[in-house]
Amino acid sequence: MPVDLSVLYIRDLDVLRRAFSLSAVYLELADEPVHNYMDYGLQLGRRFRALKFWFALRHYGAEGMRALLRGHIALAQEFAEWVSAEPDWEVMAPHPLSVVCFRHVPPGLDGEALDAHNQRILDDVNAGGEMFISSTRLHGRLALRLAIGNERTTRDDIRAAWDVLRNAAAQRSAQ
Repeated sequence: MPVDLSVLYIRDLDVLRRAFSLSAVYLELADEPVHNYMDYGLQLGRRFRALKFWFALRHYGAEGMRALLRGHIALAQEFAEWVSAEPDWEVMAPHPLSVVCFRHVPPGLDGEALDAHNQRILDDVNAGGEMFISSTRLHGRLALRLAIGNERTTRDDIRAAWDVLRNAAAQRSAQ
């Protein structure tokens, strides 16, 4: 799903309704068995963000969505294995879903120099246009962040991304 969609599972809808409901008289409804969805969120008027999810669910079905998610998670696990197996690379956080946080850790670099090195790798990779990755900070250190979320992403795409990352790191280490 595109950014802009959140899903919240809640057992007791009444708790959510009490937290967000508005009490203005002009917003009150007759005692009809109607769910007034404005009482379940922050904004009274908003885009129908759930429509994106509804279309995807109608297209793929629940099992199809599960299969997509499982596939993305499996690709992330495999990518994390490649990172862990490679000298001078490390996975920086658990990766139970489809995002892997990692970095290149060549000998002789630590602290801010290591962060700057990984920032240059990130900048080089993104400037190359073959792929896009983002970064984050974990425990105060820069982490490269590979997120798998496109329905068409394949193992070959992830392998190509890993090759681009390793090549960028090798070029930076050689300088």
